[in-house]
Amino acid sequence: MDARENKQKEKGLLIVYTGHGKGKTTAALGMTIRALGYGWQVCIIQFIKGSWKYGEMDGIKKLAPNVELNIMGEGFVGIIDDNKSFEEHRAAARKAYDLALEKMQSGKYNLVILDELNVAVSLGLITRDELQELVGKKPEQLHLVITGRDATEWLIGQADLVTEMKEIKHPYQKGILAQKGVDY
Repeated sequence: MDARENKQKEKGLLIVYTGHGKGKTTAALGMTIRALGYGWQVCIIQFIKGSWKYGEMDGIKKLAPNVELNIMGEGFVGIIDDNKSFEEHRAAARKAYDLALEKMQSGKYNLVILDELNVAVSLGLITRDELQELVGKKPEQLHLVITGRDATEWLIGQADLVTEMKEIKHPYQKGILAQKGVDY
């Protein structure tokens, strides 16, 4: 067998970062940095985050033109300062879904990250059928990363790699609030 026959054909992976611990988006952003080292084009679409200021926003802008960030969500649904209707959140998630399909199929990107899509599904902003349709339309060579707690069993079964973030200890348990540059 020669080297060409032995070489495995590269395949775009479906990667899921889920669980109730911190680090899901951070892991996906780490993949972004790695991809940039190879000159890849990366598209990030955020399904939930949107109303708060967080460090990734400005940091990712510095990675342009190789990284495109699309903040589509209307903020965290039903918590803290959320005063938007469920329908407003659903409409924003639907726009993010449509954009995800467009970007995935554009042929422009090596890596597409759908940040907090699992949360959008668990909240009912995106249906399980829509999730299945989206994953089913992933081009063969595209690497697709889906983040967020509560990944569906179906998605876990479809994925090539699943990492579950499990909280062992959190500074909030000691009364320490989220820290700029570390948590947001």
